Amino acid sequence: MIRIEDGFTNKLNGFNFVDLFCGIGGFHLALKSFGAKCVFASDIDAGACNIYDRNFGLKPAGDIVSIKAEQIPKHDILCGGFPCQSFSVSGKGEGFEDKRNGGLFFEIIKIAKIHKPKIIFLENVANLEKHDGGKSIKRIEAELRAINYEPVYKVLNAIDFGIPQVRKRLYIVAIRSDIKKGDFIFPSPRILNTNLEALLENNVSENYNVNKEYILRDQWATIAEKTKKPYIRIGEIGKGRQGERIYSPKGCAVTLSSSGGGIGGRTGMYLIRGKNRVLTPRECARLMGFPDHFQIADTKHQSHKQFGNSVVVDVLQEIIKQIIIYVNKGE
Repeated sequence: MIRIEDGFTNKLNGFNFVDLFCGIGGFHLALKSFGAKCVFASDIDAGACNIYDRNFGLKPAGDIVSIKAEQIPKHDILCGGFPCQSFSVSGKGEGFEDKRNGGLFFEIIKIAKIHKPKIIFLENVANLEKHDGGKSIKRIEAELRAINYEPVYKVLNAIDFGIPQVRKRLYIVAIRSDIKKGDFIFPSPRILNTNLEALLENNVSENYNVNKEYILRDQWATIAEKTKKPYIRIGEIGKGRQGERIYSPKGCAVTLSSSGGGIGGRTGMYLIRGKNRVLTPRECARLMGFPDHFQIADTKHQSHKQFGNSVVVDVLQEIIKQIIIYVNKGE
């Protein structure tokens, strides 16, 4: 998490928010850091809900489909990372035709239509911008405009906001039309001044080591430097698919994932202090902007899944600062 500058401290005091598809609470951490209060959260994953409750003292409600919109408290901000599998390049790409996940965006519309929050703040995979030839994002914009919101979206990468992880995500900010004050502007990228190595733990258990023969290839590091890629591939196990590649911690982490093939499919594999290993849950937490006091799941499997599904807190905080600037424009 970034340190909140004095000019933004408690600027969202008095703002209530609802946290839909909340996972373990990335949006909650980000909004709370500016003084906003969560009045309702919802997620279908019981494990994630337990971690959310453990950290925030708020037990999320279950499946949002089974909750009547009228039962949700009034709020100023509606936020959520609605399920991405339907729009992801790693999923089936069914989009809104996916009867389970694809239609969950319309639960957001249903809730916003009744409660009319000032701001809707959403996150999804970068591929949503291109899905179905751009028709999916256009439909999302049209649905938001139909209930009197002015949406703007942009794909942002975590490496541009202080986090050494290559993680591109699409963010949507929709302002209620009657309070619109011109165009909303997303934050500008800045130069990254850290790397994965700076976030590593000491004295990591042997359980994270990958005890398989691997091949180091020095030329790959040179290729990464020449192409200015932020991650540095240096070796491989097997055929060298994403879950079999080995990277240097001197660069950035590859995208954390909730699932993935290969022995290093969820976190990537890195040659660290002479050992080839995957990342620990705490290292994954740091790569998502979660502070070290954040309580994580009891198993490696659950933690890797939960952080792979989460949102980067630092990126959210930078966007929220722009939202604060926007809502205070002219005051």
